[in-house]
Amino acid sequence: MIDFIAKSGLAEVNIETEEFKIEVRRDAEATVVAAAPSVPAPVAAAPAPAAPVAEVPAAKPAAAEDTSKYVEVKSPMIGTFYRAPKPEDPSFVNVGDKISAGDKVCIIEAMKLFNEIESEVSGTIVKVLVENASPVEYDQPLFLVDPS
Repeated sequence: MIDFIAKSGLAEVNIETEEFKIEVRRDAEATVVAAAPSVPAPVAAAPAPAAPVAEVPAAKPAAAEDTSKYVEVKSPMIGTFYRAPKPEDPSFVNVGDKISAGDKVCIIEAMKLFNEIESEVSGTIVKVLVENASPVEYDQPLFLVDPS
C-alpha cells in the first residue's frame, strides 16, 4: 500500500470495511514531529549543573553499575508515549509494579494509530524514563525493569 501511495502521488488513502479502517497520509507534518529536538535540549542542560559538584560524579558510576543489572523496555516505533489508555484512567504500570512478558506497559501513538506496547521481559518496574505525552524515537528506552 505504501508503494502504491508513493507511486501514485496521492496525499491520502482511506480504506474502510466492516472489520477495520485504515488511513494512510503523506504530509510534511510527520517530518516536523520526528525532527522536533526540543526534548533533548533540557536533558543536555540538566547534566551541566550536576558536573560542578565533586561528589556527584563519584555517585554516578555507582548508579551506572546499579542500572546495568536492569533490562530496558524500548520503544518499537516513533510516536507519542502515553502511560494510560485515557487521560482519566490509571497508568498501565507504575514504579514498583511486577510485570510479566506480554503485559501492556504503555501506548505509543503513531500516525493517529494507538499501539499497545507489551513488555518482552518479566520483573519489577524500577523507573519510568519518559514523561507522559512525550515524543519518543525508535529504540528509545521507556522503562527500566529489574528481572530478578
